Amino acid sequence: MGSEPSLAGRKLLQVALSCRDLDRARAFYRDALGLPLLFEAGNMLFFQLEGLRLMVGLAHKPDLPIGGSLIYFDAPDIDSLGTALEAKGIEFTRPAVTVQRTETHELKLREFFDPDGNALALMGMVPRAA
Repeated sequence: MGSEPSLAGRKLLQVALSCRDLDRARAFYRDALGLPLLFEAGNMLFFQLEGLRLMVGLAHKPDLPIGGSLIYFDAPDIDSLGTALEAKGIEFTRPAVTVQRTETHELKLREFFDPDGNALALMGMVPRAA
């Protein structure tokens, strides 16, 4: 018992998002967000994050809505990173929001969208001020 294969304890290797314009997506993820572009294959772009690959590809049916998922980027430097991304034209939906507090840290979120309406967010455990 307990020896059956399962997904428990496995790493998530890749997340995929749909887009309507590959050039616009490349400029957003590579140039605005600064993600390293690993390679392009067909109508897909592959970006490397720490321990995870992000695939952004053309939507199979362009008339269908895009979105439905939310991708969170680790950002313990959420305040300075948010400022840097705003300087590159990223529009956040609101200022950073604290969603959890511990004795030593605050978990902050700051949400934004890519050009195709996919929801993205910065999420960081930030040390609390003394």
